[in-house]
Amino acid sequence: MKHDAIRQNILKHVAPQAQLLRLLDLLPDVSFFIKDREGRFVAVNRRGCEYCGVSSERDVFGKTDRDFFPRARADKYIADDRKVIRSGKPLLNRIDPAPEAEGSPRLVLTNRIPLRDANGRVIGVAGFSRSVESVRARPVATARLARALEHIHERHAAPVATNHVAKLAGLSPSQFERVFRKALGTSPRQYLLRVRVEAACRALVETDETLAVIAQRCGFYDQSHFTRSFSALMGATPSVYRRERRNPTAT
Repeated sequence: MKHDAIRQNILKHVAPQAQLLRLLDLLPDVSFFIKDREGRFVAVNRRGCEYCGVSSERDVFGKTDRDFFPRARADKYIADDRKVIRSGKPLLNRIDPAPEAEGSPRLVLTNRIPLRDANGRVIGVAGFSRSVESVRARPVATARLARALEHIHERHAAPVATNHVAKLAGLSPSQFERVFRKALGTSPRQYLLRVRVEAACRALVETDETLAVIAQRCGFYDQSHFTRSFSALMGATPSVYRRERRNPTAT
């Protein structure tokens, strides 16, 4: 009880906007945000400004993800925010494409929580993301997953057997699944799928290759499998994604 009283005495005198939010600017590898129920930004840290391509937090106030990120990517962020607001439950350790240049091979691990007022009503969402590379730097991930993750990124176009990747990590398949989920919040299969889709994003924008060729060289079974997987993760078919990225004024 004594410790609780000390905690409450400190917190009631803290001005969060002036102090706690400023502290988040000192985390160079963490992007932090707060949005209202309409998905409008009300706070971001320095890393968040970099992702949005602005120099000041004021430049994002009142705007949404669609003002800064590719449409399919922004729609995914918005859908996750709305899920948190509707359910009142957090979304933890989600693997997402980094909110930066389209087709970026980088992935981020994102956490979202509902924000409530004094009456318990959900009034918005807060969250943070950090690059998978940063998560990888944790002791367990460094010891057990570094080689496996490198293998997935380097060989994603070829069949990737869980048994083989687990062996690279020095683990049994069941141990590997458990450690991977704990470190990255997703299964090895879903992580591999995300890497393949991100590679396809780059190919769609940077080349004139057909969807069948892109599907094959990014590791999908066939064009149908590619289209289904891509649409589920990006919120648009490969053809629509390519058209919107190459001619954004047409949308």
